[in-house]
Amino acid sequence: MTLQKAVFRPGINREGTDYDNEGGWFDGNLVRFRKGRPEKFGGWAKLFTSTFLGTCRSLHAWISLSGTKYLGLGTNLKYYVQEGNDYDDITPIRLITSAGDVTFAKVANGDATITVADTANGAVVNDFVTFSGAVSLGGNITAEVLNQEYQILNIIDADSYTIEAKDTSGNPVLAAAGDSGNGGGSTVGAYQINTGLDIYVQSTGWSVGLWGAGAWGSSTALSSANQLRLWSNDNFGENLIINVRGGGIYEWIENNGVTTRAVELSGRSGANLVPTVGLQAITSETDRHLVILGADPINSAGTARTGEIDPMLVAFSDQENELEFEPLITNTAGSVRLSSGSQIVGGCKSRQEILIWTDTSLYSMQFVGPPYTFAVNLINEGIGLVGPKACATAPNGTYWMSNNNFYVYNGSVNTLRCKVQNYVFGNINLNQAYKFHAFTINDKTEVGWFYCSSGSNNIDKYVLYNYAEDAWSYGELARTAWLDTGVEPYPRAVENGYLYEQETGFDADGSPMENVYIQSSDFDIGEGDDFQFINRIIPDFKFLQNANNGSVNIALQTRDYPGNSLTVASTSSIQENTGQVNVRARGRQAALRFGSDDDATNNGNLGIGWRLGATRIDIRQDGSR
Repeated sequence: MTLQKAVFRPGINREGTDYDNEGGWFDGNLVRFRKGRPEKFGGWAKLFTSTFLGTCRSLHAWISLSGTKYLGLGTNLKYYVQEGNDYDDITPIRLITSAGDVTFAKVANGDATITVADTANGAVVNDFVTFSGAVSLGGNITAEVLNQEYQILNIIDADSYTIEAKDTSGNPVLAAAGDSGNGGGSTVGAYQINTGLDIYVQSTGWSVGLWGAGAWGSSTALSSANQLRLWSNDNFGENLIINVRGGGIYEWIENNGVTTRAVELSGRSGANLVPTVGLQAITSETDRHLVILGADPINSAGTARTGEIDPMLVAFSDQENELEFEPLITNTAGSVRLSSGSQIVGGCKSRQEILIWTDTSLYSMQFVGPPYTFAVNLINEGIGLVGPKACATAPNGTYWMSNNNFYVYNGSVNTLRCKVQNYVFGNINLNQAYKFHAFTINDKTEVGWFYCSSGSNNIDKYVLYNYAEDAWSYGELARTAWLDTGVEPYPRAVENGYLYEQETGFDADGSPMENVYIQSSDFDIGEGDDFQFINRIIPDFKFLQNANNGSVNIALQTRDYPGNSLTVASTSSIQENTGQVNVRARGRQAALRFGSDDDATNNGNLGIGWRLGATRIDIRQDGSR
C-alpha cells in the first residue's frame, strides 16, 4: 500500500476534461479557494423581515456628516433610502394635477375596481399615484379609502385607468349601491415617475439589444418606462444623485430628511443647463464633478437641453456644483463626445479616473484641470462591456465581463486566464445581459459576476475569481444586487424583496446551506494502464464553526475509462474526531467529492463551516486487463 496525499491545484478548471485535468478540481458549488484550499462559502441572513416593492438592481451606501448611515435601493418600481430598520420611499414625483382634474367611478357593486379619469395623465401599468382631497363616493368607498397611494392595475386609454380600492391595511374594499359619487371637485393626483420593467426587451434603437443595432434610434425607441429598470446612484456630498437609465436625473437632499422625495436635478433652484436625461450618473471622487454619461446635449441656441439622449455624449458639471452645466471660461463645466462605438454601455470609478465603456471600446476619463478639465483617452477597442453593471473595482484593478471573456484594467488592459470560460459562456443567457452585475468581496480578494444561465431569464448563477491566488470557482446563487463592505462590516445583497447580510456564518438565512461541494478531476496510477485499489481514506478538515456537531461527506468515485460515468464506490461522513475511513474501491480512475450536502434531513450541519486540508488515501496497483 502507498499512502498518498490528495492535494489538488487551487481553482476549478473546466477548459478540458476531468481526465486531462489530473491534479486539479473539476466541479463545485458554494465553495471558494483561500490559501490554496477549498472552503465553504460564507452564509447570509435577512437584515429585516420587512420587504420592499420590486426587484432591486442598485445598492449604494454612504454616511452623512452627522454620522447617519444610509443605503439607497433602486428597484423597477421605486427608489428607497434605508435608514435604521425602515425603507423610506423617495421615488420622485413627475406630475401633480390641479384640484378636480381627477374623478372616480365604481365599476360595479360588489367589485373593488375603480375607474380613474384624468386627462393625459401619462401613466403606465404598475405606476404609483397618491390621491388627496377626495371625498366619499357615498358608500363603502370613503374618503379614507381614496386618499392614499395606489398602484395602477390597467390602462384603459390615455385619459383613464383602473385601481383596486383598499383599506389602510391593504385589504380590498367592495363598492356598494351608495357609491354613486365621483370623489368631488378637489381631488389631486400625485404621480410618481413611470415604473420600469423587470425583463430586458430585445429590439433595436438606443436602449435595446446588446446596445442596439444599426444607427441610434433607427427603429423601435423604447423609453425608460418600457425597458429593464436600472438605476445609477452616487453621492454629491451628503446628497444622493439617482438616475433612471435612459430617463431623468434626480437629487435627494439629505438635510430635508427621509420623509421627502428626490427631485429633478434640472428643476432645482439655481440649476443651469443641467441634463434632463442620461444613461448613468457618476461623481468624480477627487475633483467633485457630476458626470452624466449619455446626456442630452444643449440645443443649438445654447439655451436649453434637447431632452433626447445622445448615447455617446459625456457631460460634466462645474467643480463642486452639481447644478451648473453651462460651459463657461469662468468654470470647469463641459462635455465631450466619444468617437469609438455607437453607444455608452456603462462606467465605473477606478483609481483617480473614471472608466467608460462603449459597445466596442474602453475610455479613461481623468481630471487634468483648466482649461480642458478632463482628459478622455481611448484605452482599447474590441473589449466591450456585456451590461452596464458588469464592472467592479477591486484594490488591484477594475474587472469586467464582456460577451465572451473577462478582463482587468490596472493601467493597461489584460485578459484574465479564465479556467471556467467555456463553462460560463457556454451556458449563459446574453439576451438578459443587462441584469448581469459584478461584485467584490475585498477581504477575501475576490471579484465575481452574477448572471443568468441559458435556461433562465433571471439571475441564478455566479462565477468567482480570487485574484490573489488566480483561482476560479462558480455556483448557483441568486442575488440581483450586491454591495461590498465599507459603510457596513459585511456585504449587503438583495433577492425577492429582502435585504441580506452576506458572509456571516455558514447558513442560508437560518437554514443549512444546501448542495455545498467540491469534486476533483480523475486521478490514476502511472499512465492509467493499471487498475488501482483504494482501501483507506485519512481525512484532513478544519472545521471553521460548529466543529463538535458538524460533518463533511467524502464520496469516492471510480470508473474504468474516461467515457464511462463515475460510480460512487463509497460515501463517508466525517466529523472533527474522525481518524480514518475504511473503503473498498477499484478502477483505473478515481475522483474525490467533498461536501456538506446539507438539507432538512441533515440539520446537524446547521452552522457548519469547513476548509479542506491534505486528505490522504491508501492506494496500490491492482493489475491490468
